[in-house]
Amino acid sequence: MRTFLGKLIARDKPKYLICDKDTAFWCDGFKRWCRKVGIRPRFGAVGKHGSIAVVERFIRTMKDEGICRILVPHRRERFRRELTCLVAWYNDRRPHMTLDGKTPNEVYFGLRPANRRPRIEPRKRWPRNAPCAEPSTLVAGQPGDRFTIEIDFHHGRRHLPIVSLKRAA
Repeated sequence: MRTFLGKLIARDKPKYLICDKDTAFWCDGFKRWCRKVGIRPRFGAVGKHGSIAVVERFIRTMKDEGICRILVPHRRERFRRELTCLVAWYNDRRPHMTLDGKTPNEVYFGLRPANRRPRIEPRKRWPRNAPCAEPSTLVAGQPGDRFTIEIDFHHGRRHLPIVSLKRAA
């Protein structure tokens, strides 16, 4: 496990490593390795449902929205390519509740979140200052403007959609 994690963090060393108290992690060798590489292990509470909920939700998303929707390649390089595409889509395009509707890339790179940009209001008579879903934002264009939905796919993977609205001509 330490060899795998060492290769994984070679480029970007995290501050914390969140894991459960499985024997692979809850041992002196792993704790010593963490101290040596300067990472603080954070463990979920034993028997407490949801103590590592964010990590568990990520793993579920990887399975449900990624791996279970493709024929998993047997060759390591092709499988790694599929996982890389999935993680890139997840970080760049998928908003997260735990990040207040932002994507991980918006948080990490300090980008303006898409959910803070002016919203689209297709209802013609809807008052511009009416409350909307959180976070409250301005209206783009005029209420009742027409838009088309465009659906693209991340690197051509049909299970990784990119949905956008374009103002109709």
